[in-house]
Amino acid sequence: MDSENHLKDRTLYIPQMSYEGAACMAAAFRSIGINARPSPDGNEKTYELARKYLSGDECLPEAITLGNFLKVTEMPDYDPDKVAFMMPTSNGPCRFGHYLPLARKVFRDRQEPVLFLSPSSKNGYKDIGRDANELVRTGWRAVVASDILRKMLHKTRPLEESAGDTDRVFHKALEQVCSAIELQNISHEQRLKSMINALTEARDQFRKIPLDRSKKPLLIGMVGEIFCRLNTFSNDHLIRTIERHGGQVWLSDVAEWVWYTNDEQVLNLSREGKSISFGMLGCKIRHAVMRRDEHRLLAPFHKDLKGWEEPGHIRQILDLSRPYLPREGSHGEMVLSVGKALWYHQKGAAGVIDISPFTCMNGIICETVYPRVTRDKNGFPIRIFYFDGLQADMDGDIEIFLELARYYQQNNKGKGNG
Repeated sequence: MDSENHLKDRTLYIPQMSYEGAACMAAAFRSIGINARPSPDGNEKTYELARKYLSGDECLPEAITLGNFLKVTEMPDYDPDKVAFMMPTSNGPCRFGHYLPLARKVFRDRQEPVLFLSPSSKNGYKDIGRDANELVRTGWRAVVASDILRKMLHKTRPLEESAGDTDRVFHKALEQVCSAIELQNISHEQRLKSMINALTEARDQFRKIPLDRSKKPLLIGMVGEIFCRLNTFSNDHLIRTIERHGGQVWLSDVAEWVWYTNDEQVLNLSREGKSISFGMLGCKIRHAVMRRDEHRLLAPFHKDLKGWEEPGHIRQILDLSRPYLPREGSHGEMVLSVGKALWYHQKGAAGVIDISPFTCMNGIICETVYPRVTRDKNGFPIRIFYFDGLQADMDGDIEIFLELARYYQQNNKGKGNG
């Protein structure tokens, strides 16, 4: 079915990894005429609603996603015939593949005919309809834009003179960027220019924030499971805790994962003997277009994000990971986390924190590797934090880690980060 038919009279809720990412993606859907909005924020009610349907084996992101969908059912105007949820899925050992079947079962048992949208490149995004290609390109730009705004937030906030200034600029900028993304019936070039204008205005507002340059926060890289590291409720606002104790966080972004999956597609085509094929040509053209769009959106921030540049190619991260977790034997977030930790080391970070849900396979494997990385890099501190949805006082653990990071930085000045 085309999106015009099965989503015409429904509101589509986008699950929140980060609020800004969900907001920008919802705007991308609105650009093709689908009424979309982020799912409700996570809070204590999230677990209360989800827990009655869970066995206890589910990972934290699954519980939060389901609970936030169930919060929609408590809205005064809720009508299951007027609601849809976007829930991508995947194959492989990660429990992410279980999210969609569980959510469908829960709402089926509740006898509520909500619709689940699970777009996939394998079926040509046919669930979206004739506007699929339009949405895919706008969606990529939405990912890049939300990554930029988040990075500006985390880079600026630890230096602000007045608490709250950066958050206010960030939320205003997010509104303006979403307004640019959601414009309908315009060309891709017009939309891109509108987004660049909104981002340039956002940059100018960030630059106006009064900063205390005497502050010298410790640069801390942050890696880990993508949902848990981005969703502030799932990680108990850990970045704010780090900032409160004198840290500044460089968080791995969403675009990194997109580039990784794209590179995996290229690698798989090569393994299948299709290095010279229409499929490979399509990949190369798509990647070139994506890279061009990314560069144009980033261009206004060349000066502001100097020193915080991402790798020019995802294989730089994969090559760094190779001595510890080669991509041929390990896949997904564990490879990216180890490689990105080493990237942060090269960029002068004082330490790295890995955020993972409790019992997450990626976190467990990385935890076995990090001690070797630390030894090889002269004591470079790496600490993994697991989260299970229970609120805990993280201040003591963060204070200790930042002291280790400060000690490492003081004892490795001028020695290089090779």
